[in-house]
Amino acid sequence: MGWAGTGLLWTASGGVASSITLDQALAAPKGVRPFSFMQVSDSHIGFTKDPNPDARATFREAVAKIKALPARPAFILHTGDITQLSKDQEFDDADQILKEAGLTVFHVPGEHDMLDEGNGAAYLARYGQGSLGDGWYSFDHNGVHFVALVNVKALKAGGMGSLGAAQLDWLQMDLAARSSSTPIVVFTHIPLWTIYADWGWGTDDAAQAMALLKRFGSVTVLNGHIHQVIQKVEGNVAFHTARSTAFPQPAPGQGPAPGPLKVPAGQLHSALGVRTVSLVRGAEPLAVVDASLAA
Repeated sequence: MGWAGTGLLWTASGGVASSITLDQALAAPKGVRPFSFMQVSDSHIGFTKDPNPDARATFREAVAKIKALPARPAFILHTGDITQLSKDQEFDDADQILKEAGLTVFHVPGEHDMLDEGNGAAYLARYGQGSLGDGWYSFDHNGVHFVALVNVKALKAGGMGSLGAAQLDWLQMDLAARSSSTPIVVFTHIPLWTIYADWGWGTDDAAQAMALLKRFGSVTVLNGHIHQVIQKVEGNVAFHTARSTAFPQPAPGQGPAPGPLKVPAGQLHSALGVRTVSLVRGAEPLAVVDASLAA
């Protein structure tokens, strides 16, 4: 599997080759049907420095691998920092590369997508159709409810992400009509749990969102921003951060500040990778397998 960027294959299935008990099958939420989708993150189109002088090239290779998958995913989630500097040409290039996959793409913005004079107006004009506020929205697919949250508006350097009162009010209304047995997938840019506050790797009002999600039996939270795989399970919520398709960042606190982590020549692939996640319609947790590109 020669991946040059990150790709997260999420499989939601009513049955897998391994065994599943009758009790597990009966516990399955009604209406959930098998499907897969991809997550890509932090493509940083326009980035040209160490350790990756051409972020377009690695993003293009990652998308080519998505296109070549034997099982066609339903869609792609891009969890932010599409661009490096929010320039029109960078957005255009990202769109053209993603178009090669032939799949619908759902976006949330990263802080690098809000650097234009309108503080995110360029992002919203391109990707915000049908969204509310600063770009939040939700949709359903095969019995799973997806929620796109924005936590990078007016983000200060080194500051924590924030959802804000208006978005939290909307989230409460959006979830109110959902049965507690509905599987929920939340995707956003900055983590919804505090990984390292000194670097702003967390969301200051995430606890309020988590309180709204507490009643659901299955919640998966996907994010980017920190360019590395870190996972956490807390009650009914599984948190998964994603690798970048452009460059790695240091482990939390391992250095003076976050930013592109320089790696020896020829070793960039060891910092990027692919994750396969299988979901069984039952009480079992998601099975997560990560493989580095150098493996």
